[in-house]
Amino acid sequence: MEKTKKIKLIIGLSYLLMVCLFLYFFFSKFSLQEITSYDFLKDNRSYFIELKNSNLLFVSLIFLILTILWVFPFLGFGSPVALVGGFIFGKWIGTTLVVFGLSIGATFLYTFGNFFLKDLIRERFLNKFRKLEKKFKKSEFIYLLIYRFVGGVPWQLSCLLPTLFNVKKTNFFFASLIGIIPQTFLAVSIGSGLEKVVDENAKVPGLTDIIFLPDIYVPILAFFFLILLTLFLRNFFYKN
Repeated sequence: MEKTKKIKLIIGLSYLLMVCLFLYFFFSKFSLQEITSYDFLKDNRSYFIELKNSNLLFVSLIFLILTILWVFPFLGFGSPVALVGGFIFGKWIGTTLVVFGLSIGATFLYTFGNFFLKDLIRERFLNKFRKLEKKFKKSEFIYLLIYRFVGGVPWQLSCLLPTLFNVKKTNFFFASLIGIIPQTFLAVSIGSGLEKVVDENAKVPGLTDIIFLPDIYVPILAFFFLILLTLFLRNFFYKN
């Protein structure tokens, strides 16, 4: 128990240090007023699009690495990086990069949790998810895939809970890769739609003008439908 407390303290301090360093270097370059302005978004949109067009492979690789780091060790969740991916790369390349980046980062986080936090996670969550343990023993990959699709728990915790069932890393990676595609594609599509809005408007458009663009409202409606579907499946998956 004492060892677990020390590990948690080291992880917490390391994470806090990395976040503080990131915020320090970021805000030494940009002010809060700058990053919340429409002009900042429009100007940097041009910069990133030109950079992508001039060297797609290099920029894609950098974005993939940053996405992996966003998940582990920074413990970020998927929506922000999906919006950015869609904004810079568009629907298809953006979805590919984000899905691979999130899946690799999640696998690193799972591996870390399986090595350092397994006893702590079992102590806290095993009784709550004992029914899932039986399901995972029946067909590990299939239930991992369903688990990834329906969600129901915060992203970071969803990467750690499978340590309860001692699943294979390859199954975890490929189930994550396939299971998160639908929601990731919709979030990336919204980001791609926002890029189009910024490109076509010199000044910030009204909220209704943005919402009623097909590039925005179609993925939003599809996203809400996906949420309703996952709520239904989630209720069945976790209770039965």
